[in-house]
Amino acid sequence: MNHPVEETLISLTVGDAEGGARLDKWLSEKIADLSRARIQSLLADGQISLDGRKIDEASYRVKSGERFHICIPAPVDAVIRPENIPLNIIYEDEDLIVIDKPAGLVVHPGAGNWQGTLVHALLAHCGASLSGIGGVKRPGIVHRLDKLTSGLLVAAKTGRAHEILAAQFAEHSVTRSYLALVWGAPKPAKGRLVSQIGRSPSNRQKMAVRPNGGKQAITNYETLQSFGNPLRPAVSLVRCRLETGRTHQIRVHLAHQGNPVIGDPVYGGNPAGREKLLPHELRKVIGGLGRQALHAAILGFIHPVRNEEMYFESPLPEEISRLLPLLGQI
Repeated sequence: MNHPVEETLISLTVGDAEGGARLDKWLSEKIADLSRARIQSLLADGQISLDGRKIDEASYRVKSGERFHICIPAPVDAVIRPENIPLNIIYEDEDLIVIDKPAGLVVHPGAGNWQGTLVHALLAHCGASLSGIGGVKRPGIVHRLDKLTSGLLVAAKTGRAHEILAAQFAEHSVTRSYLALVWGAPKPAKGRLVSQIGRSPSNRQKMAVRPNGGKQAITNYETLQSFGNPLRPAVSLVRCRLETGRTHQIRVHLAHQGNPVIGDPVYGGNPAGREKLLPHELRKVIGGLGRQALHAAILGFIHPVRNEEMYFESPLPEEISRLLPLLGQI
């Protein structure tokens, strides 16, 4: 659906049974394409009037028979310029898009990555169908994957979808499961990691498990297979399910318990020389991986408009899956 190039004007009258509701809540329920946050922004910008006078109180209690006029400016083009970057699209409708992100693709522009990001690619792919989030034609990024992590990611195409999806992530009701190849074998083989994660006091570029001062992080993990000497496995395939979504959470939790993700340039290392337990050829393959062996394999959420359960799975990418038969030979 193409967007109008001019502003949109809407007039709404409060019904007999609707009196007493907050203005921002009432309007967001009446105008399905606008989130409550967007309504509040329009109020602050003087775009909503009551019987001819501007009103800016989001908490104003509406009264039966009152008539409001809403002016919605046409969405402006994002400052970020679209780039024609190929995308592996798993699902798409008028409200959202699910991408299987490759390792190496940055999600959002930032220091050192002002071009060639997933946001640039989404603007090129679905720019015409973006209804404007906060008044700007841009995709709504509600969660991220690290540059060197692959897998499933959902982005919103409308303000309403963005608000509802963001709430699901904030409430930790979204299903997110990852597969990781890690050094060694977690002990116990299955468990629940609960800690505070925050900026490392010794290196502000890193996150760390902290006794205090961080945010609660919960990761459920299960060892699916271990490779090498049963008494001292060299590598394990682990499934991790997030209950929270802290920055670098899985990588930090696994490294903290002595099982860092293979190929992780920040938290990886080579604990206790476990790489020496691998055959020379396998060490070369792992050394040339060029990414961390972490993949977002499952993503599940409730559709923000249709209220249906959405569930997606992504297999391990080839550069990781080809390691499994090689590891099985050690």
